[in-house]
Amino acid sequence: MQLKVSFPKDAEHSDTVCCVAWNTTEEVLSCGDDHLLMKWNLVTTDSQKVCELPAEVFPIDFHSFSRNANMRKQGLDQMLITSSDGKFHLIGKSGRIEKSVEAHKGAALVGQWSPDGASLLTGGEDGLLKVWSRSGMLRSLAVQSSGVPIYSAAWNSDSSQVVYTQGKHLVIKPLAPNTKSNKWKAHEGLILKVAWDHVNGRIVSGGEDCRYKVWDSYGALIFTSMLHEQPITSLAWSPSGELFAVGSFNTLRLCDNSGWSHALEKPSTGSLYSIAWSADGTQLAAGCANKKLLLAHVIGRRVEWGQYEAVTTSRKAITVTDVTSAGGDTLEFPERVIHLALAYQHLVVVTTTQCYVYTTNNLNTPIVVDLREGSVSVLLLSERHMILVERSSMNVYSYEGRLVSSPRWASLNTASLNPSHISLGPDSIAVRDQADEKLIQLVDINGKELGNPIQHNNAVLEVSLSHGGTALDRLLAFVDRTRDLYISTVHPKPTIPRKIEKLGRSIVLSFKWNSHLNIMAAIQDTTLTIWYYPNILFVDKRLIRKTMNTRDSSEFGHRPTVSSFVDNHIALRRSDGALVSVGISPYVAILHEFSASSSWKEALRLCRMVKDDTLWACLAVMATQAKDLETSEAAFAAINQYDKVLYLQHIKAIPIRAVQVAEMSLLGGNIQEAEYTLLQNGLIFRAIITNVNTHNWERALEIALRHRTHIDTVLLYRQRFMNRLGKSESIEKFNQLKENIPLDEEKIDNKVAIEFAKEK
Repeated sequence: MQLKVSFPKDAEHSDTVCCVAWNTTEEVLSCGDDHLLMKWNLVTTDSQKVCELPAEVFPIDFHSFSRNANMRKQGLDQMLITSSDGKFHLIGKSGRIEKSVEAHKGAALVGQWSPDGASLLTGGEDGLLKVWSRSGMLRSLAVQSSGVPIYSAAWNSDSSQVVYTQGKHLVIKPLAPNTKSNKWKAHEGLILKVAWDHVNGRIVSGGEDCRYKVWDSYGALIFTSMLHEQPITSLAWSPSGELFAVGSFNTLRLCDNSGWSHALEKPSTGSLYSIAWSADGTQLAAGCANKKLLLAHVIGRRVEWGQYEAVTTSRKAITVTDVTSAGGDTLEFPERVIHLALAYQHLVVVTTTQCYVYTTNNLNTPIVVDLREGSVSVLLLSERHMILVERSSMNVYSYEGRLVSSPRWASLNTASLNPSHISLGPDSIAVRDQADEKLIQLVDINGKELGNPIQHNNAVLEVSLSHGGTALDRLLAFVDRTRDLYISTVHPKPTIPRKIEKLGRSIVLSFKWNSHLNIMAAIQDTTLTIWYYPNILFVDKRLIRKTMNTRDSSEFGHRPTVSSFVDNHIALRRSDGALVSVGISPYVAILHEFSASSSWKEALRLCRMVKDDTLWACLAVMATQAKDLETSEAAFAAINQYDKVLYLQHIKAIPIRAVQVAEMSLLGGNIQEAEYTLLQNGLIFRAIITNVNTHNWERALEIALRHRTHIDTVLLYRQRFMNRLGKSESIEKFNQLKENIPLDEEKIDNKVAIEFAKEK
């Protein structure tokens, strides 16, 4: 990835440019020590004066809040400027100063709108941090004076916390009353700048020790840069949270959110005092000490899929290369390229007004979709569909350009939808609810709800849908705030309720589903863990270790992350930015294919040839879920699961096919499905005994009462169970029935024996 740097030629400030901000994606605002507030149009290259500030106002910080910043239309709502005289100034659309407020003694060094625009904060030379209403009324004194100037501060994504500098320390201050601040020493020198990403919650700071550092939202260090020649004077996160920019003397650096550097530019500008990103994340502007406005465009974005690679070579051009053949195709567009995605044999390019869909074997005739708003923030691809998230809508399209659906629910706010909170599968969509962080909404491709939302007991940070198998095989993986990884079924069946189980047993830093199969790779604590068949959680948790593979992640460098998992190749991104490829056994994918096509003889032949316990364990569970007795027995025998083998032999001895199917459902962990099968086939006694054997007493009694049979059997078995435990009956319904129904043990035992004899 690179930065293409340019400078407007026709006009410039007559003094240092202190502050920059974006009005729309095509217009930049700048103000400097010449007291001028200028507007620069990047399309027409025109510049014009918005207003001239009073002679005593020397701007220090500048933030423009716009409700329409993602759109090309006018988005200028209200601007905030802090100045060296301790005041902050609110400037309206016309450029007129609507209000000036005396905020600090000494200079007002920082001023920032909250993400929702409802309030603003200011920090000053007096060491105070204040929160104000949108109209400029003081709401709270967030930080009492410590005698140390606050040079920089930033909001978190939901406006509940701020991070600010205090000498060599960083402090995270929750705005709720009676909550403790988190303070730590961050640098060896004075900290000049701090920025807080609203997508992944990371903090980047820089200062006079000539380093920048990346922290998580709890203050844990993620990355420390090398020593620069000069102090770090400016920092800014891109809206997507994938990148951040670092400014210093004659230096502009583009970095990944993990901290490593993508590109380094050395413009002759002096110090860069302020950096701001456009809302689409493709451009940035910087204010320079040499009176110039620096403009930079991000190019060199690279996406890969199989043998194909696509790279943005300029603002409006992409080169697509097939690595198996010489040369490449260059695609040119009439407008700036904002998003680029390549997967499942399709290349999708989003510009400011249109979406172009290509197939990899035909790059000449794209299908063109006109965007409703021209403000796409998230682009996701699956095997047959794609999702475009715009400022006020979320739309699902087929690759033929047909609008499939526009899912909506009460709490959906697409303008602030985090890319890690949405996932697109072949037949479903998962979105972490924005109103309730513990809730996951599930809808199908047509926008219809898939049962009730998933309610977790902790805040969910990331969601991802699997891509393998049929709709009923679909799995949802999500990581919560404690970095625990959970797996859930997606499509609830009438006979099987949705199941959720914890998969990772330690801190999961990153994870990815395979592009075609239900296989998962994750960086778990200090290991790379690959789960070849996560469904095993719903069958027998004790076998989970037999179906996974682990490798020490230290061989991949410090803090690696899973970048992609396509076919048999896992791409890991090291902390220095290098990509490392890790291969997995191709036999696992072949086994998944045999299972999907019910080719059990071929699956057995494969496992006998490879002689790997991992494959045998996967096959055992696959065959159990498919209710194939012979294959299950052979596979469990191969991994020495003799209890399962004996149980399968017991099932084979049962003469009634419906009972065999129900028993296989029990072996697969599906009690409700087993009961449903028995009731559908009129095997009432078996359904009751199944619930008794699984200690589901109330359900057993409910079935007995509904069918008016074997009520006394349930009461007797319950009584014997409580006697063995040495406890008295705790369920009131059982006590009431025992008073009215006599329990003749010999008679009941004979009745049960007759029922079993009938089956034979």
